[in-house]
Amino acid sequence: MSYVLPDAWTWDMWFADDGEHYHAFYLKASRALGNPDRRHFHVTVGHAISSDLRQWQEVADALIASDEPAFDDYTTWTGSIVKDPAGTWRLFYTGTNRAENATVQRIGAATSSDLYTWTRTGDTALTEADPRWYEKFDGTSWPDEAWRDPWVFAEGGQWHMLITARSPEGATDDRGVIGHATSPDLDEWTVQPPLSAPGAGFGHLEVPQLATVDGRHVLLFSSLHGELAARRRATGERGGVWSVPVDAPTGPYDIAKATRLTDESLYAGRLLQDREGAWWLFAFNHVGQDGDFVGSLSEPMAVGWDATGRLRVSDGRFDALG
Repeated sequence: MSYVLPDAWTWDMWFADDGEHYHAFYLKASRALGNPDRRHFHVTVGHAISSDLRQWQEVADALIASDEPAFDDYTTWTGSIVKDPAGTWRLFYTGTNRAENATVQRIGAATSSDLYTWTRTGDTALTEADPRWYEKFDGTSWPDEAWRDPWVFAEGGQWHMLITARSPEGATDDRGVIGHATSPDLDEWTVQPPLSAPGAGFGHLEVPQLATVDGRHVLLFSSLHGELAARRRATGERGGVWSVPVDAPTGPYDIAKATRLTDESLYAGRLLQDREGAWWLFAFNHVGQDGDFVGSLSEPMAVGWDATGRLRVSDGRFDALG
């Protein structure tokens, strides 16, 4: 069943499993704001636990904005969690500050021994967009400097971070790329060239995730109709959660081959494998049939590969997407 909080909207989420409970972390804002568009700047990182991925119990929030001045003294946005070799949980998240009016995004981190109490690693960011490969905020090309939604995983003897980012090259509505940074130890990070090329038809590729489902690598990202390049919108194409099979976890990723996994009723999709080995898609309920924002976490949806090598929601509800 969906996870609905009566007094708060919930949206982008990520997960951790401590062996006893599944932990969902999500962006959260009070419904007292009235207009859901205001939620992005009145946000906390919420936290809930479950033993079965279906019934969730809310626990204390995990993270709020820092006191000024800090890179994250305005917002704490979407991230991911890994456990380091010493057994410490590492939360990587997006931060913005008030001095820049949240126009520049950076990546920070916090640590925890139990997934409940988190301590920031400092007031400065771990990574930010490098102008050699990534678009910087200029007040005209895009509403913000995209460097958010870090997805961290280990591969090839080092740690990798996938990031929502934009190229400085190409049509302004077609610059979305998967940013990349690497680290030997999760503490020191080096920004690398992107793992995808601009020109695939997306202004941004939000909430990226790399997973290996039944032995096949897949990249998930999300993009709505309004953030598609004009040439895609002109054909009537819509947005939602997208997937693209990839040959190697560290790319390159051919984003032009992406297909929609869901429609725009769902957004910010995450793949999660349960302890029995089954794979599930979670997302947040984005808009209802009336077009209004919903703001709750979806039920788990089984996923699998079809005969053409495309990832699908197994119950067929989105088969009409082609």
